[in-house]
Amino acid sequence: MINEQLRRAYLSAMQVTSWLPRVELPFAAPSRPQLLQPLSASEPPAPPPALAPVQVAEVAPAYAAPNPVPAPVPLEARPKIEVPRPAAVQRNASPAPTEAADERVVTKVAAVAPPRFALQLLRAGACAVLVELPTGEALQGRDPAYLLLKDLLRAAGLPDSPQLVGEPVRWPLLVRGQMDQGPQAALEFVQSFVSARLEDQPPCSCLWLVGLPAIRFAGDADADAYNRELQVEGLGAAWALPGLELLMDEPQRKRELWQAMRRVRQRWLAGS
Repeated sequence: MINEQLRRAYLSAMQVTSWLPRVELPFAAPSRPQLLQPLSASEPPAPPPALAPVQVAEVAPAYAAPNPVPAPVPLEARPKIEVPRPAAVQRNASPAPTEAADERVVTKVAAVAPPRFALQLLRAGACAVLVELPTGEALQGRDPAYLLLKDLLRAAGLPDSPQLVGEPVRWPLLVRGQMDQGPQAALEFVQSFVSARLEDQPPCSCLWLVGLPAIRFAGDADADAYNRELQVEGLGAAWALPGLELLMDEPQRKRELWQAMRRVRQRWLAGS
């Protein structure tokens, strides 16, 4: 059962103004007596209330008549409007590339990554040896590369215990600023370094260039110069040899090396 307040809310929502329950409802308010009296048959029902006349105003039509469609204008009579196109203006207004722009493009193309290598200068009797360091670190007594170098010096008739000349050269240089680290700068630096160190040493009969970085950045040559004699400006006579690691990986190169050594070794043996 629901309480009286909720019941009245339901009846108001259903628009029921008067009603009679069939049984007595608990907790309900007492019924009004006048609603329980039966209607008399002689009494005519009350006429419905008269409705007030409603004045209807004239309402404008909801939709107005559409405007007349103008007749199409022929193409010959239409005015021509010239609209400038950005692409055409830009193409016509763009000036020819200047020389400064060309120089910037050439500079960007010419920039290359700096080479990476490590070289050590040694002195063995009448010869100086510029050898590539395979691992980037100084050669140790038990390194296979150092043992191979000792065999080469012994076969050439030179002391097999070379002396260090200066610190190793590692490129690129660990310096700050905008210093050029390209191949040309490396060539100039290595040649200047070797030339300065040889000035402090006794006269050198031949400079060994062991390894491609030594040949490229001290002798200004390439791999085609293996086992050949070179004449380097500022450094004198030089002899290009394959790298120690390359000789160990490709033992067949040793035969060409021994044959070339027979011809070249007379250069330093004659002065001893």
